Amino acid sequence: MAESDWDTVTVLRKKGPSVAQSKSKQAVAAAQRRGEELDTTKKWAAGQNKQHVITKNTAKLDRETEELQHQRVSLEVGKVIQQGRQNQGLTQKDLATKINEKPQIIGDYESGKAIPNNQVMGKIERAIGLKLRGKDIGKPLEAVPKKK
Repeated sequence: MAESDWDTVTVLRKKGPSVAQSKSKQAVAAAQRRGEELDTTKKWAAGQNKQHVITKNTAKLDRETEELQHQRVSLEVGKVIQQGRQNQGLTQKDLATKINEKPQIIGDYESGKAIPNNQVMGKIERAIGLKLRGKDIGKPLEAVPKKK
């Protein structure tokens, strides 16, 4: 019989942890216990709807020295949105679906908590048919003919 080395072990196939397993909390905790070096990064705003970035208001807030608050939608505008929505028989959810926004955004605009965004205001104006910006807030939106 030939001599065999019983002290060595040969591993033919050994798979490392999959990507999902290596990112789990248990895998990270186990690696920390073993003293391994970890590289963890948290992505900024990952998985959130951050499409409306307001840089103009943040720059204005940085320049402001006394009153540190963003300008909010007035309650008058909120009431006009609410009345226009109710006149058309829409709920907040229906209006939000119509303009491709979240229902919470409509609620914030109606309660006066939202920071005004011209894109969203324009969408709401067209959906309810009432002006929300300028001098004549609450008046019917006039169709402006496009110039060719």
